[in-house]
Amino acid sequence: MATGTVEPTGDLLVLGSARGRIALAASVAASASSMLDGTVVNVALPALGDELGADVVGLQWVITGYLLTLASFILLGGALGDHLGRRRVFVVGAVWFGLASLLCGVAPTLPVLLVARILQGVGAALLTPTSLALLQAGFRSGDRAAAVGAWSGLGGLAGAVGPFVGGWLVDGPGWRWAFLVNLPLLAVAVVASRVFPESRDPDADPRFDVMGSALAVLALAPLTWALTQGPERGWTDPLVLAAAVVAVLAAAGFVVRQRRAPAPLVPRVVFARREFTVLNVVTFLLYGALGVEFFLVVVQLQVSAGWTALSAGTALLPATVLMLVGSARSGRLAARIGPRPQLVAGPLLVAAGLVLLARIDADARWLTDVAPGAVLFGLGLVTFVAPLTASVMGSVDEALVSTASGVNNAVARTGGLLAVAVVPGVAGLAVTAGPAEVTAAYVTAMHLTAGLAVAAAVVSAVGLRRTRVAASSREQVCPVDGAPLQPDPRRCPAAAAAD
Repeated sequence: MATGTVEPTGDLLVLGSARGRIALAASVAASASSMLDGTVVNVALPALGDELGADVVGLQWVITGYLLTLASFILLGGALGDHLGRRRVFVVGAVWFGLASLLCGVAPTLPVLLVARILQGVGAALLTPTSLALLQAGFRSGDRAAAVGAWSGLGGLAGAVGPFVGGWLVDGPGWRWAFLVNLPLLAVAVVASRVFPESRDPDADPRFDVMGSALAVLALAPLTWALTQGPERGWTDPLVLAAAVVAVLAAAGFVVRQRRAPAPLVPRVVFARREFTVLNVVTFLLYGALGVEFFLVVVQLQVSAGWTALSAGTALLPATVLMLVGSARSGRLAARIGPRPQLVAGPLLVAAGLVLLARIDADARWLTDVAPGAVLFGLGLVTFVAPLTASVMGSVDEALVSTASGVNNAVARTGGLLAVAVVPGVAGLAVTAGPAEVTAAYVTAMHLTAGLAVAAAVVSAVGLRRTRVAASSREQVCPVDGAPLQPDPRRCPAAAAAD
């Protein structure tokens, strides 16, 4: 991925002007659609499962199918934007994402919905790396920080209201609107994006590692299938073993490809830094835990506790509010004391919150059974998310920030993908039927998920030494809505920044 200077091919935008406000609206609308998709769909899972006849494995694939292609193609999406033009790739991604959302909304069967979700992930892989990069490339230098700050704040607001919107849509017009709600936002994004000057990276390598992305899909898809089917079919089932073998061979091919490709998706130099490797292990574990939590809690509240979709969607509101009000302060604290204490304490708080949330059963009450866990979970998120993002940026040289943050984004998505694929099945959730058995499996799954967070704390405590926080961390806000790190405001996939 290139690291050159952004070169817009038109007049730079002024934030206070009409064109500047329209441009900001385009980027925010695209970001909001992604944010909403990450929260609204989880709330809709029980309802769509009832209508389409999906079991737990089917619901897992509604989530993992999207993450599969997003994780595999997001680095390629950033490279395409650098070379072909960020506005062009942004528009293609928005249209693609919108058409896939429409197909999700009208899907008559579960297989059609799963295909649509896979296509939706491809669109998001084009849209995500360019939505914020357009702001950084399109606005004059004096307005960029304010534009990025507005983008982050409004995007975080979309993530905050997402569960509420999802619950209202599911209880009202129906679960299909959890996907169709994206369409007006994306229409605004496409139309308004015309005011952006086109921008490219003059140093971008014209060679794209399409083969690398294809091998990533070929590794992750059969691995995900094997992990979801193994508990039910048996780990020695010939098809499960065959899928695992294909995944291993494809993963080996991916590694070889990255070593030999002229323009690899993952340059070896980014993993030459020990701190960067450790931070990506922490990212993988934590975002795996977050993926399972966001998947299971709203399902458990609706299926076992009998809550409405709206009630389930707003159950974790304390965590979202804490993220919105505390992320910037957490980033500033890490800049003063270093990130290591927060990268140990934060995951432990998340683990404690998950253990408390495991108490949700058929008689669950919000005040006693949900709120305490939600608060601890939210405090954990506030404690670790911003320092983790800033530490990733600070663990590599300035010239590698864009590439490193893109890799970290892909690692986060992959962590969520594999954790959602494996934890429910290992806990027995995929093969249970009665309410009591479902609740028992849910408890086991949440404890396993808490174990992922504890493992992240241990890795941070043992593996991190003098990791520094990126200089821009004082401006970083990293909203968590079930989707991981947001794009680098300077160029391609990375962490969102704003205060």
